Amino acid sequence: MTRRLTPAERLAAADKNTTLEQIVQSSSWDRFLCEQAIFHFGLACHEFSANDLRDLLPEMGHGYLGAAINALARGGVIAKTGQLVPSTQARTHGHGIYVWTLTSKGRGIAAQRRARPAERAA
Repeated sequence: MTRRLTPAERLAAADKNTTLEQIVQSSSWDRFLCEQAIFHFGLACHEFSANDLRDLLPEMGHGYLGAAINALARGGVIAKTGQLVPSTQARTHGHGIYVWTLTSKGRGIAAQRRARPAERAA
């Protein structure tokens, strides 16, 4: 027998779903900026966290950077290093966030994206 949700639990679930819908409906430009920042840091620094990326990105929809990181991780583009660093975001109270690295697949995609502007200029 399943337990019935309380009204507060139903509202929290509805709010969570609304937020996820808003993230999915965000513009392709936001997604592109997140991906470019991830590829840039992955090539330049080898390891990075959301702390590094947040400083580069304009204010975007709540949670979009995390959603972008998770999508790239599920796609095999980035992978966890096994390290955690404290979050610099005030509302998180310093909880641990993962450190990421580009996979070989991610390095290939980043190299292709880096080459495209040079091809257009030629």
